Amino acid sequence: MTSVTRYTVIGAGHGGKAMAAHMALMGLDVTLYNRTPENVAGIKRRGGIELESYADGPHGFGKLRLVTSDMGEALAAADVIMVVVPSTAHASIARKAAPHLRDGQIVVLHPGRTGGAIEFRKVIRDEGCRANVIVAETETFIYASRSEGPAQARIFRIKDAVPLAALPATDTPRVLDVLREAYPQYIDGVDVLHTGLNNMGAIFHPALTLLNAGWIEATHGDYQFYIDGVTPSVARVLEVLDRERVTVASAIGIRARTALEWLKLAYDATGENLYDAIHNQQGYYGIKAPPSLNHRYIFEDVPMSLVPIAALGRRYGVSVRAMESIIRLASIVHRTDYWRRGRTLDKLGIEEFSVSELTHFVREGAVLVG
Repeated sequence: MTSVTRYTVIGAGHGGKAMAAHMALMGLDVTLYNRTPENVAGIKRRGGIELESYADGPHGFGKLRLVTSDMGEALAAADVIMVVVPSTAHASIARKAAPHLRDGQIVVLHPGRTGGAIEFRKVIRDEGCRANVIVAETETFIYASRSEGPAQARIFRIKDAVPLAALPATDTPRVLDVLREAYPQYIDGVDVLHTGLNNMGAIFHPALTLLNAGWIEATHGDYQFYIDGVTPSVARVLEVLDRERVTVASAIGIRARTALEWLKLAYDATGENLYDAIHNQQGYYGIKAPPSLNHRYIFEDVPMSLVPIAALGRRYGVSVRAMESIIRLASIVHRTDYWRRGRTLDKLGIEEFSVSELTHFVREGAVLVG
């Protein structure tokens, strides 16, 4: 690794643009890749991204070293590859990147959802990549951001602490050390089972969207998603889903945070139950619902989050009937088979692992089955 760490950001959506611009403003060497040239034509023409932010937040013109739609060109000089795309695209990015990866590079998924790093590593190996590459994932995305124009981005908030884990976990200190210059907010996430099973979007997003399907379609999302949408009955469904998630984690030796604990940790919101805690979270007031059911809360969170958690439950003897019901409802509404499209254990290459083998794999490293 060179003395100056060179970063490549994969993805020029709201998150990728915010990250690339912010790192450039830190004075880092940044390349931006997007598969569609037209989507980054304005950035390429200007040579960078204009970043707006909250008071005292990072802002200004972030000058990029390179903007490209050629994966080989994007990865040629990269030390760290920041993958900032929907998790449904992780496998596709892995296939495109595999021929160009080289020894010593670090790939970080922002975030991995559930099973992201495991899937990415398996895909690059299946594609014949034998480079000594570290693959890691974050538990959540560090920014709350949005795209403000073709070459503009805005950051609303930067999280104070974001768990990160490498696969295997013995590589996590190396990743944290390399990223510390840019992101001291990243902390040790234990391992990728911890980051994947503490995925709160899996619990909150799909069920809340589907159980409010009529209201979303009638109003095009013109109501408060968490405040109006989380009624006592809906909250009880979320509690059961959360209990299943925590039980799946326990079955493989993990003490996952409950939704109530997460609300307290993230927002200092408390309550006797999930309904009370959500309604006591002032940050949820004013957040509108998705404008339609064709939303990432279903087409991303179901196959990339709920399916792998439910699959782990099935494999290790945990009843996940509530999760299976939500997956089935999503499949009916979207007329697609989310079990087939999702991150099942065979796609992750861990379908034959015992609990001890799975634990060893994520912490120490092991040869993938198949």
